[in-house]
Amino acid sequence: MEVLKGLFPKNNTSLWICFGFLILYSCYSVDRDCKKFHTGTFEFSTLVNGEIKTSYFTRSESLEIETYENKIDSARIRWVNDCECILTKLNPISNQDKRPVQIKILSTQENEYTFEYSIVGKNDNTQRGTIKKIN
Repeated sequence: MEVLKGLFPKNNTSLWICFGFLILYSCYSVDRDCKKFHTGTFEFSTLVNGEIKTSYFTRSESLEIETYENKIDSARIRWVNDCECILTKLNPISNQDKRPVQIKILSTQENEYTFEYSIVGKNDNTQRGTIKKIN
């Protein structure tokens, strides 16, 4: 027992502080009210070659229609659960376009959500963004 005596601090204050932080951290939860983002009109801005580009899209329960640089594209949307979906382009032009995209909503706020996306089966190139609901 003498060996174990040195493992525990004589002053339990630091132990209680660590325990308190653990309790507070475990109570923190990210707000994810994903259902309200299943339908509506949205905008997504991203930096492309040093320039901010914005796309707009309208989403129903099963279809997403996007406008980007005066080009319209459509995709079938399948919700895996309230916060994850798979987008599959309806009229793919290239082999890259034929591959479905997996989207996972990480957190939500009043009228926007943060998400991550990647090609299905290619988790090594996951990217993040924020989408704003405008209607």
